[in-house]
Amino acid sequence: MADFEGMVEDIVYRNEQNGFTVLSVKLEDGKELSAVGTLPFLAVGERAVFHGAMVEHREYGAQIRVDSYETLLPEKVGDIEKYLASGLIKGVGPATARLIVGRFGDKTLDVLESRPDRLTEVPGIGPKRAALIGESFAANVGARQTMMFLQGLGLTPAMAGKVSSKFGDMAEAVVRANPYRLADEVEGIGFRTADQIALNLGFSRDSAFRLKSGVRYVLTEAVAGEGHVYLPYEELLRESRKILAAGEEAVTNAIAELIVEGQLTREEMDGVTALYLPRLYQAEKETALRLRRLLSAGKKAGMNPQAAEKRMARYERETGVELGAKQREAVLAAALGGVTVITGGPGTGKTTSIRCLIDLLEETGKIELCAPTGRAAKRMAEATGRTARTIHRMLEYAGEDEGFGRDADHPLDADSVIVDEMSMVDIFLMRALLRAVKPGARLVLVGDADQLPSVGAGNVLRDLIESDAIPVVQLTEIFRQAAESNIIMNAHRINHGEYPVILNRDTDFFLERKNSTKEVAQSVVALTQSRLPRYLGVDGIRDIQVMAPMKKGDAGVYELNKLLQEKLNPPAAGKAELRRSDGLFRVGDKVMQVKNNYDLEWTRAGEEGTGVFNGDIGYVTRINREEGGLTVDFDDGRQAEYDAGCLEELELAYCMSVHKSQGSEFPAVVLPLFAGPPMLMTRNLLYTAVTRARRLVVIVGREDCVKRMVDNNHIHRRYSGLEKRLREG
Repeated sequence: MADFEGMVEDIVYRNEQNGFTVLSVKLEDGKELSAVGTLPFLAVGERAVFHGAMVEHREYGAQIRVDSYETLLPEKVGDIEKYLASGLIKGVGPATARLIVGRFGDKTLDVLESRPDRLTEVPGIGPKRAALIGESFAANVGARQTMMFLQGLGLTPAMAGKVSSKFGDMAEAVVRANPYRLADEVEGIGFRTADQIALNLGFSRDSAFRLKSGVRYVLTEAVAGEGHVYLPYEELLRESRKILAAGEEAVTNAIAELIVEGQLTREEMDGVTALYLPRLYQAEKETALRLRRLLSAGKKAGMNPQAAEKRMARYERETGVELGAKQREAVLAAALGGVTVITGGPGTGKTTSIRCLIDLLEETGKIELCAPTGRAAKRMAEATGRTARTIHRMLEYAGEDEGFGRDADHPLDADSVIVDEMSMVDIFLMRALLRAVKPGARLVLVGDADQLPSVGAGNVLRDLIESDAIPVVQLTEIFRQAAESNIIMNAHRINHGEYPVILNRDTDFFLERKNSTKEVAQSVVALTQSRLPRYLGVDGIRDIQVMAPMKKGDAGVYELNKLLQEKLNPPAAGKAELRRSDGLFRVGDKVMQVKNNYDLEWTRAGEEGTGVFNGDIGYVTRINREEGGLTVDFDDGRQAEYDAGCLEELELAYCMSVHKSQGSEFPAVVLPLFAGPPMLMTRNLLYTAVTRARRLVVIVGREDCVKRMVDNNHIHRRYSGLEKRLREG
């Protein structure tokens, strides 16, 4: 880290939304360099001290990568004129800047700050314009001072910019009054950061602001990290005391205050006192209410049983498909009922049941097919020969601010809605879906309850199944063609607590034994780079997916991504790269969106929309080094432009966690398994990983690790009240 002092000669590029800027800077020794970073308020003609590092860009040469900066208002007349002419001050352009500086010289900035009324001494500037210029200058100076204040507290320029954007000219006052609002209201700033800022500002450890923010933090983390919808009172109290290092009475009082203020909702749930964030409480209650209403209304509007039987028999004659007993039961239940769950493992005929059901329901009205992710929707469309969309797209999602276009006031024009991969649907998405299904329509929910639960809060599919309030048909028969697949048979063995049968010849499921994590990593790279592409005749990047249970370590997601990027997409002349703090992106890289961005715009064959979601997979097709952004083409045909501020939402996806693979299917899966913590190395994680493969599963590592995972049937309980609400009506 070093300091570089210089004057801004030119603004090469600036993203007005996130402040990412490329400056041309003349240093004290007369040398001109580029300075790159989040520099939202710097203007031409200003002096600044840049704190950062000198780096060598492959194309643009030496440049300053700025971590933070301090502004030094210009002093020389020529620099002041450049500063005013930059366009940063409303009402002042180059000609007016020349006139103002010509009148006041090196006292210009003093006049702007303390006597803006004197600007009327300049020809062409009247009282109103003078006031506008003075207000704009004051706002600009205030914004700079705010940025310096926030950076002085330890926030990066990017974070300081977010705070300034959120609270405007009140940012400093807000932070000084209650710095914990940063954690509560600014995305990307957590409780620990806000807590350190507060303590540096002199707030006491028993401050009510601190205690209440800490409690909210614990509950929010339980939702985001563990998928809970609520926490029991005692658990919230215990974890909050641990985070806050506070006494029981202090935290108890903080919880009580939050309940009184409406920031927590309390309800007795299965013999414990449950504490919810209000938005989750409302989502859960509304989901249960709408399910019961839809169930009741749909029963009255169901098909005639005799007609359904006839149509099913006709489907079997026309297609030559003979349905199994459970498949017939599933199709009839869905055709006759209002809400139906069809569940089962791989090879048990879920897709065949959906095809038959579509044939039956097409004569009764319009059908909508949907799934939680683009990949899952694409698979559903290919399997059924019908149009299938993501749930967000079907509900006409228009961004976080505008929400869903389809809701109770503007429901879907569909008499039947069939949802696949239901295990991925969280409580918020379920509520949005139910709001959009019109009264009397039927809802068919299809999924595998033994998969890992949704990334978001809740355990919706399992809650529906276990409530006994919703008709559920579980498909159990493995059909002949599926029974020929070792992948499918081993998936069922794993799910039943039996060890998979591992044969190393002429099979679609085998183990490559290795004795260390470094050997595992080397084998994974070799398999993906050359051996499996030759064996299967597939593309190593697009058709082979490496999945790791853990993120860290030699055989974890992070390290494997670096190794695979280097071998599968190596650097080459003319192949653009974009460096970042933890690595780089390169044209051709396989990447994944790792958080929901409801506002990111995309295009697809003339179509436009917003929203890129956690788990979406794509490929880097273009890099704009000057602007620090890139273009990603996703699997479902969407193309999105990422600016520098959104790059933190992308990760390399040559290797992904098993959790991130949900809803996807790949020709081949390579699964490094060597060792790991029991809480992570579980039976349902192994089951989920194996069921992602169509043609081949290769486990690299130790057979005893596989056996320990099969034996470990630990299922992390998610606190959710949906089952109880449905059960008790």
